Amino acid sequence: QVQLVESGGGLVQAGGSLRLSCAASGVNFSINVMGWYHQAPGKQRELVATITTGGNTNYADSVKGRFTISRDNAKKMVYLQMNSLKPEDTAVYYCNAAVRRSWQRDYWGQGTQVTVSS
Repeated sequence: QVQLVESGGGLVQAGGSLRLSCAASGVNFSINVMGWYHQAPGKQRELVATITTGGNTNYADSVKGRFTISRDNAKKMVYLQMNSLKPEDTAVYYCNAAVRRSWQRDYWGQGTQVTVSS
């Protein structure tokens, strides 16, 4: 059973920083991509950043140069360092574990709220 638990959200002023953490358990060999998504009120869930088992990263254009995704395989952790935060970054942030092979499956955490005040 895959379980993902996010932490590190909170309230921060514009220009500030936060680091989100995702603790993963039950992750099996088929999962090859870990990522962060966010969902603002009234909007669809959107990709923020992903990182593969090989360490390749991908970012949404809106966060390039400000956010950094990383992983610690030994600790089974995934992180999202968020710098230069903007009010439009306000959303619930979800950790994702994904199978991207000939078949696909997604696992989600419960989400952590990030609020950026202007």
